[in-house]
Amino acid sequence: MDWKSNAQQVVYQVINPIVELFIKVGVTPNMITFFGFILNLAAAIILIFGAEYGERSSHSFVAIAGAIILFAGLMDMLDGRVARVGNMANKYGALYDSVVDRFSELYMFLGICYYLISHNYFLSSLFAFIAMIGSIMVSYTRARAEGLGVDCSVGIMQRPERILIVGISAVLCGVTSSIIGADFKIVVDWLPVPLFETISIFTFPLFILAVGANITAYRRLTYARDQLQVNKT
Repeated sequence: MDWKSNAQQVVYQVINPIVELFIKVGVTPNMITFFGFILNLAAAIILIFGAEYGERSSHSFVAIAGAIILFAGLMDMLDGRVARVGNMANKYGALYDSVVDRFSELYMFLGICYYLISHNYFLSSLFAFIAMIGSIMVSYTRARAEGLGVDCSVGIMQRPERILIVGISAVLCGVTSSIIGADFKIVVDWLPVPLFETISIFTFPLFILAVGANITAYRRLTYARDQLQVNKT
């Protein structure tokens, strides 16, 4: 059992009482999935509000959105667990979960891109947009491969990892901003952009996500190709 499976089992032990309570009171997996979508939509709205009315010298809206994104990620774990433990898993539920998760992720990135562009972090907004492309293609490649009979869950930038990267980095950015200030910068004369600034705590992980997600999508594509060739022979 790898570290990811071990971590998953620990989380399951923590959330099992909540799962049992939800099942007891009649909360369905689809309800939880939809609530997760509402949370991600709320995070996007907060970022857009922060872009319009917040100061560039404060990253408090980023931290608040990050905390909500992490909470929404918990819903993403709860819906599947409730479906399995409560014997409510079905094909439509799986489809509903996948579609709503894509909407959730797209709205989340909409808020991030809007915030970064509005506060003139243009280069970082490109990273966020590329991360969005990679994230959607990771999910699409897996879905398309599974439609062809290939189990294609390889790669490191799956949805839980993406949510953790965005949520944790956003919270850390907001916390750090309150300590050292949002305008803290390390400038190198020959670089056209600062080597480091407070927002980098949020945007550099987005760069890692952008690279990692697109590599994962490509990895899944080549893995599916190899599996289809093996099955063909």
